[in-house]
Amino acid sequence: MNPSDMAATGHETGLTSLSGLLVLVGAGKMGSALLEGWLHSGLDPRHMAVLEPASSPELTTLARRGVALNPDPATLSGVAAIVIAVKPQVAPDVVPALAPMIGAGTVVVSIMAGRTLHFLSDSLGQTGANTCAIVRAMPNLPASIGRGITVAVPRNAGAAQRELATALLAAAGAVEWVEDEALLDAVTAVSGSGPAYVFLLAEALAQAGVAAGLPAPLAEKLARETIAGAGELLHRSDLAAAALRENVTSPGGTTAAALALLMGPDGLSALMQKAVAAATRRSQELAR
Repeated sequence: MNPSDMAATGHETGLTSLSGLLVLVGAGKMGSALLEGWLHSGLDPRHMAVLEPASSPELTTLARRGVALNPDPATLSGVAAIVIAVKPQVAPDVVPALAPMIGAGTVVVSIMAGRTLHFLSDSLGQTGANTCAIVRAMPNLPASIGRGITVAVPRNAGAAQRELATALLAAAGAVEWVEDEALLDAVTAVSGSGPAYVFLLAEALAQAGVAAGLPAPLAEKLARETIAGAGELLHRSDLAAAALRENVTSPGGTTAAALALLMGPDGLSALMQKAVAAATRRSQELAR
């Protein structure tokens, strides 16, 4: 499924009825994926602006369609939403410059890793009583093909602001909300870093196949297609992962022999808990 398919599955109304300008700050892989989803959802390009110094032929084409490319932020008014998708290390320079665009009804959505709600509100000058709605969100890599999962946490956001933020983020896949920002460290460890764990599993499975005597190209293809197919089955099925595992495991069979090792006291579950704990700690350190 591509971003256009995902964007067309239930959040069109929130975007096509957008009143005001939508500003995207940063059009790298994740920002571009969101941008593509918004356009395919039916959002008028003339209601969009993109701030991206490293322009590309794709952005130039969008500018011809009406998207405002790199306008002076101080000249923008009537901004309904700002989506910040720059690298976190440039945030101290980039984010304060966005403050002039913010009005009373503006919703700010950040997908920068490690940049807290407190950082965002301070950098945007939103520290008084009448502050704008700010949403910090953590997407993951499959968002680049519209199959990601994003977890969002709000500050000063009511139902309408959350609905708009959900519609914006849904261009990259599913969206979940939490109220406790501290949970984003564990979210980062599970879904943010999770794709790397799956890719490592594909590597390890292919290497095990080679060790068992398979030619390397065949082992790699078997591992890739098996994990991709199993992931799609998990996506489509209403059954829990445990139930799907049990369905493919015959008592005394080959799968059971392998799972006896993988599910042992020092097996995959225990190792994954340690891995997620390590990633959570690192996320907490980076956010300080």
